[in-house]
Formats: sequence, structure tokens, C-alpha cells
Amino acid sequence: MRIALVGPAHPYKGGGARHTTELAHRLAAAGHDVVVESWRAQYPRRLYPGQQTVDVAEGEPYPRTHRGLAWYRPDGWLAAGRRLRSADLVVFALLTPLQVAPYLAILAGLARGPKRPRTAVIAHNVLPHERRPGDLALTKTLLSHVDTVITHSAGQTAQARELAPGATVLTARIPPHLPGTDHQNHGTERTPVPAPAQCTLLFFGIVRPYKGLDVLLRALAGAPAHVTLTVAGEFWGGTGQTEKLIADLGLRDRVTLRPGYVPATAIPALFAAADALVMPYREATASQNALLAFAHGVPVITTTAGALAEPVRDGVDGLTCAPDDAEDLLRTLIQISDPQTAQRLRSGVRAWDAEPLWAAYLQTMLAG
Repeated sequence: MRIALVGPAHPYKGGGARHTTELAHRLAAAGHDVVVESWRAQYPRRLYPGQQTVDVAEGEPYPRTHRGLAWYRPDGWLAAGRRLRSADLVVFALLTPLQVAPYLAILAGLARGPKRPRTAVIAHNVLPHERRPGDLALTKTLLSHVDTVITHSAGQTAQARELAPGATVLTARIPPHLPGTDHQNHGTERTPVPAPAQCTLLFFGIVRPYKGLDVLLRALAGAPAHVTLTVAGEFWGGTGQTEKLIADLGLRDRVTLRPGYVPATAIPALFAAADALVMPYREATASQNALLAFAHGVPVITTTAGALAEPVRDGVDGLTCAPDDAEDLLRTLIQISDPQTAQRLRSGVRAWDAEPLWAAYLQTMLAG
């Protein structure tokens, strides 16, 4: 089958770009003729204040990747649609409604050929966690103009069906697509270490309001004094508000901020220093961070927002709590502060097998 994937790929960073790239490799390995239609300029910098691209790839780049799309060149969108008319299947990776207008233009270009390819949208987020005017209408229009919509959780499937009642919406659990570091099976190979005198928590990734760092800080203020926190990631609104909250809560000696994008090469050391990854999200669709922690032998504390808690076995390799609830999160911090509990959870972290998940994912996408 001739398949075109339309979405971000290297040098763009993050889970969306890694997913598109890994999906291309997997489809090609299964014998399909695959191209990736990616971006040279995805959207204006003022709409994405963080670092958009990286110099060093987070995984093996897919060789047949074309970077011809630019947010300021609508003629290029239509040209992409014309180029992709010979495909049997065109798959659009939707991460933000900012991509919808280009995708609709590509769909228009596809439709002008003698035979329109089958089309699908992989909705990483059906709707953004922090919405702008027009997001709802744009997303509804896109989902209504493709043959299949693929989401990564039951909640996202319900949302997609509500937006586009006539669409075929399928659910496929998102398979691992982690940064390209030496992480395989650390969960079973890690050498036991003595119980620490200090419990170090890690918050990892872009800092945005829906991710609940403020909730974690309020919970940390009530936790035992030997529980500390490292925050590593880009702060979209700057660090000022977080630094003020840290000072107000009296946590200056217990919280370390490492603002800025964390390259793949720095991830192993970051997780090696952590006793648990904390994901205090108020809302979520899905995240690779729990699997990333497990790949490095680190247990996870997460809220039950969206599908975040699906990979976590509560009380075995992590702890779960209610979203946007500092008291319930504090309960888990008190638990992990006990060295014996921390050691037990670490020993419960298991190796993951990506192959069955990817096989099921490809089957769902190709059958749709």
C-alpha cells in the first residue's frame, strides 16, 4: 500500500514528531511504500513560544521525509495535495487546530484527482487542553472531512464522535515512541540501590497550566522535608509565576528548576537521579512519560486524568491520585517518602514490549 503521513517529523521535537517518524518506520518495515510530508515552518513563533526544533534527532529520522509545508504558503498546501493523489492512504497527524487549515487545503488537493485516496486523522488531541476561539469549529470541520479518525483513549473517541457524528472513529492505544536513548528494559536490569535518605521527585516536560505543576508544589509543601522536586522542561509563560509560588510556599530549598528543552542525551541522567516521576495533570489525553520513566526503572505518580494512569499499576509500579486535588496528591507523596515503599515500587517496574502494541496500532489504522 502507498501511504503518506502528513505531520511533524525531525527536526521538530516532541512526542508528535517521534510518533510520526516511528509510524513511518513501522509501516515501511511491514512492506508498505511510505512517505512523510512534513514542515519547514509549522506555525508562527508567537503561537508556540517554546523551542520548536532540535539539531540532534530524538530517534532515527525517516529517510523519505519531505519538508515542503510552511504555515505562510497556502499554495504549498495545495501542491502537497496534488503530490499525494497517487497514495492509497493519507494520514494526518493532528496535534493542534493550527494544523487544520493546511490539512483541509491538502484534502482539497487530493479531491481534485481522478480517485481520492482514503484519508485518516490521528487525533493526538481531539481538542487542545487550552483552547483558542475557533478551535472547536476547525477541529469539527477536519474530522468531518476524512474517512477515519483514530484516537488514543475512550474519552477522546467519545469527544470525536460528538464533534463529528457521521465520522468513523476508532480507538487504538498509543504505542511507545520514546526518545532515541539507551533505555530498553532498564526496569528489569537496574541494580538495586540502598534506600535513599532523600526522596527526589521529577516533573518532566513542557510546563503549562493544565499539567498541574502548581498542584504538585502545594502538595509538596505538606510532604516530609526530605522529599524534593526537580522540574525539567520548557516554561511557556516563563518561570516567574512558578518561582513566586515556590517562595510563597517556603520551598526554595526543596525545588530545583531546570528550565529549557531537555535533549534526549540528557534524559538518562535526569531519570537516574529520580525516585519517582510525578505527572500531576489536571487533564490529559495520553502521555509517553510514564513509559519513559518505566524504561529507566523509575516508578510513576500520576493523576487519573484521561488515559495517563493506563500504564501504571497502582501500588505496584506507581501510585495514582485524583486530578486537581492537592490533598490526594499529598497522600501519594507521603507514601513515596517512605524508603521501603519507594524501593518496593521501583522493584515493581517492568520491562515493556512495544511490538504487540505497535502491531495492534497498525492493524487498526490500516483496517479503518
